Amino acid sequence: MDILFAQIQADLRSNDALRQSSALLQALQQSAAGRDISVIAKSAVEEIVASPASAVSKKLAFDLIRSTRLTADLWEIVCTGIRDDLNFPDPDVTAAAISILSAIPSYRLGKLINDCNKEISACFDSVSDNLRFSITETLGCILARDDLVTLCENNINLLDRVSNWWNRIAQNMLDKSDSVSKVAFESVGKLFQEFETKRMSRLAGDKLVDTENSVAIRSNWISSMVDFVWKKRNALMSRALILPVESFRATIFPLVYAVKAVASGSIEAIKKLSRSSKNRNNTTPDSGNAESFVGVSDVVSHLAPFLVSSLDPALIFEVGINMLYLADVSGGKPEWASGSIIAILTLWDRQEYSSARESIVRAVVTNLHLLDLSMQVSLFKKLLHMVRNLRAESDRMHALACICRTALCVDLFAKESVRRGQKPVAATDIASLFEDARIKDDLNSVTSKSLFREELVAMLVESCFQLSLPLPEQKNSGMESRVIGALAYGTGYGALNWTEPALEVVEVCRPCVKWDCDGRTYAIDCYLKLLVRLCHIYDTRGGVKRVKDGASQDQILNETRLQNLQRELVRGLQEVSTPRITARLLWAISEHIDLEGLDPLLADDPEDQLNIIVSNIHKVLFNIDSSASTTNRLQDVQAVLLCAQRLGSRNARAGQLLSKELEEFRSNPSADSVNKHQCRIILQRIKYVSSHSDDKWAGVSETRGDYPFSHHKLTVQFYDTSAAQDRKLEGLIHKAILELWRPDPNELTLLLTKGIDPSLIKVPPSAFTLTGSSDPCYVEGYHLADPNDGRVTLHLKVLNLTEIELNRVDIRVGLSGGLYFMDGSPQAVRQLRDLNSQEPVLCSVTVGVSHFERCALWVQVLYYPFHGTPADYEGDYSEEDPQVMRQKKSLRPEIGEPVILRCQPYKIPLTELLMPHKISPVEYFRLWPSLPAIVESTGTYTYEGSGFKATAAQQYGESPFLSGLKSLSSKPFHKVCSHIIRTVAGFQLCYAAKTWYGGFVGMMIFGASEVSRNVDLGDETTTMICKFVVRASDASITKEIGSDLQGWMDDLTDGSVHYMPEDEVKEAAAERLRISMERIALLKAAQPRNTKSPKPDVDEDEEEEEEKEEDEEGKEIEGKVKEKKIKGPSTLFKLTAEEVESRALQAAVLQEWHELCKDRKTKVN
Repeated sequence: MDILFAQIQADLRSNDALRQSSALLQALQQSAAGRDISVIAKSAVEEIVASPASAVSKKLAFDLIRSTRLTADLWEIVCTGIRDDLNFPDPDVTAAAISILSAIPSYRLGKLINDCNKEISACFDSVSDNLRFSITETLGCILARDDLVTLCENNINLLDRVSNWWNRIAQNMLDKSDSVSKVAFESVGKLFQEFETKRMSRLAGDKLVDTENSVAIRSNWISSMVDFVWKKRNALMSRALILPVESFRATIFPLVYAVKAVASGSIEAIKKLSRSSKNRNNTTPDSGNAESFVGVSDVVSHLAPFLVSSLDPALIFEVGINMLYLADVSGGKPEWASGSIIAILTLWDRQEYSSARESIVRAVVTNLHLLDLSMQVSLFKKLLHMVRNLRAESDRMHALACICRTALCVDLFAKESVRRGQKPVAATDIASLFEDARIKDDLNSVTSKSLFREELVAMLVESCFQLSLPLPEQKNSGMESRVIGALAYGTGYGALNWTEPALEVVEVCRPCVKWDCDGRTYAIDCYLKLLVRLCHIYDTRGGVKRVKDGASQDQILNETRLQNLQRELVRGLQEVSTPRITARLLWAISEHIDLEGLDPLLADDPEDQLNIIVSNIHKVLFNIDSSASTTNRLQDVQAVLLCAQRLGSRNARAGQLLSKELEEFRSNPSADSVNKHQCRIILQRIKYVSSHSDDKWAGVSETRGDYPFSHHKLTVQFYDTSAAQDRKLEGLIHKAILELWRPDPNELTLLLTKGIDPSLIKVPPSAFTLTGSSDPCYVEGYHLADPNDGRVTLHLKVLNLTEIELNRVDIRVGLSGGLYFMDGSPQAVRQLRDLNSQEPVLCSVTVGVSHFERCALWVQVLYYPFHGTPADYEGDYSEEDPQVMRQKKSLRPEIGEPVILRCQPYKIPLTELLMPHKISPVEYFRLWPSLPAIVESTGTYTYEGSGFKATAAQQYGESPFLSGLKSLSSKPFHKVCSHIIRTVAGFQLCYAAKTWYGGFVGMMIFGASEVSRNVDLGDETTTMICKFVVRASDASITKEIGSDLQGWMDDLTDGSVHYMPEDEVKEAAAERLRISMERIALLKAAQPRNTKSPKPDVDEDEEEEEEKEEDEEGKEIEGKVKEKKIKGPSTLFKLTAEEVESRALQAAVLQEWHELCKDRKTKVN
């Protein structure tokens, strides 16, 4: 291998262009094979880039540079070479030099562009097509990057030049050369695309910055490009038509984006953002409504022929998507959308486009609302088939959510149109929309291998619940406005109009209660939840209302349908395949059935509804054979006993029948002691109600419309796979529903509607000094983190504290922990030149973070006080040896010995690798016990004022006794809930977060004040002992936290909590207990035996205090040393003291949270 490398280097040194290019090709082959070719790269830089060579050799050398890593010194040589090549007479050499600009590291790019701006501008006027192509392509890549925007922020001259270059790129869209024109269209499209889709704070560069100036600068470029395209749109469309057909795709998006921006008015908002005086005075004069609409229809008629005539699927898709983008401009026609959607759907069956099926469906379903009603109906069945065949879960869920929302829209819209006297449209009700044979078979079969039917039922039901909530306000006209318009039009009159489509959904999905889903219950739970809500709203217990009671015809019809549905469900109880669902369905029906409306003559008929319900209650109570996956016997029996109690209390005949069943169940060995007690109480209640039938109060057992079986409300945890699948499905459906019905506005929309909001701009963090006080260079750094890309940028400020000017300073950055450089190099070097005394110089380094681990950046400063002085000794033999002469020429002036300054490591806090995770307290406590990894630690801090006063005086808000945990509010944790125990100065705080890599981290902090002795009760309690309990979904997370507990507490509380090792905690507690016991023993010994004289007050006080202390410390010891007391017998279960305390705390926290929610609601109202 060494021989091969030596041969390649020898070829590179020769002046023969052919040998050089073949050597470079060989080197590229070696690089592609994964070998380290940094030696060859060095030769290529010195022999080819820095010296005159042919265009081909230059191009290959630059390719070689891209495939390897260069040191900072070699980049300097490359930059010098580029500068020379830009003045080279051969335009192909210049084009090669221009192309490497995009690979130059950002810390060198600004200076190079500044130095060469004249040469770069001259390239646009070159006669060579190749050079114009190269400059347009390269600048199109570089100028949209974030690092360049940052450079423009700090350098006003550069900003003017870059804006000018953008205008030149725009003019190149009309260039006479096809290739130049195409690449100019692509560059402008890239600028538009990045502005539209990416987050505003950070685009494509390798730096993380967050300032409003970068938004203003980019908005300025966008508005000038949009103005140019709008004014020249006819010329641009003509130019696009004479491009080769394979290049036509690139021209579509820039045209469509600019025309849409003007037609929809968003350009005005973009101009406001750009804050440019030129834009403020010069608003687009011809953007009247008629003018903009004509512009849009011109572009549509320019694109439409390609939908029909093109053979290239990618082109058809691109044209279709962009026409849909234009179709929702005000005044857009449904034909534009229908033409595009039909064309896109033709791609579904094309073999070469099968991998893009997800994007086809997404394009169609997100634009369904642009079609007219009959077209939506005709597409419906085809779409359901297409969605069923999608592989990716998130795409399938999104498409299903769109389809379900469309079904509700169509149904509501059609009904409202009929109400307003229009002709009814056929097949617009939900039953007809889902009438497809395959869907029907799926719904009616008991078992099925596909999850699709569960997804469909759950999504339909959840969409109905979304419809029952108030619709989101529409601030600006976007894609959503038509959907919300249609829904508002349908639900416009009555608040209960949403119940009509919901009633149809319940009828269509009725067969789902008979399914056997291998233990999964989420879809059926959703269905029953909606059924219960509807029965509650229509009050099915009271029977069908009459006209003379004030009921409308619609209401009578709906109530009759619901009663019929209930009867069918009762008849179908025998066919329900799982006991778990039987119990839930029994509860849902018996709670809302109209018992008074039953025919008393049919009391002995086995087909009578009450008889069927009672026989099924019997079946559940005496079912002991089923497997654990189909039944959860504890819960099923509880549910059925509840049913029995409420049914028996409501109706005398039901009471008699159920009393027999309960008596039989009590005497059965399968009933445990708890069930027997329950049966006794229920029987007493039923007996009491039947004997006091006249004293019945109507409101006692009213329905609440609540369904208690969804697993949010269960403390029982099922560790089986079906429960995990249920939770996964629930998560996917909720995410899709929220994204569709209540989407978060993106940053651009927020900026356009609210302007620059201070909450969007992060305050730069405080800097951390890395050098000592007497060091000749002062270095400080701060970091910015981006969890989406998993990157951290360290920004350094270097200050020369010596009197002399330093010609060169190298900053070396090494890494430890889970950090890596983007280009894979082991360390980064930044070369700083000409550091004047006391003048700060800035530089930055960006690294990726591969996993959750403690990590640090290690900075070394090398400065060269003797840089630029000639070497001490020059050999006498240099003239004789041509090889030495050659080396001598290529040597730079001697740089002298560096002085190396090692700095403190810059540690990235572990908390930086977390993100807040929003979760409700109920869900949090449900998840908490199932997290496998746990780490505990104890910390202390002191605070001002007494704990008792701190808690009693301030119910909520910043209590002084939480002062040590103040900085937690700025850390990336979501505060789930907090509970302050007011009797003693104590608290419980719960936090939730996720790591950047998806692991869940829950943290609870329990605090208890130390009561200081020899003072009045509760005063001067200034020490807080905190127990930090962290549970995580992965053991590696807790291992990392546990490896340095003081460091973790410092990260959390910015150093205000002091870590206490566990043995110290135990020793202190034991010592306090010993002292208390000794004092009590002394007191008892000092007490007179047979005298009844009262003790002095002081003693009494002291004894009270000691007893309280002993009590508290006894508790603490119980927790720490785990001394468990033996309890008496119990019929329920045995709980340790810790479990009792934990459960009591959880109950208190939830209670507090509910109170707070109530307070919030009353304030809002």
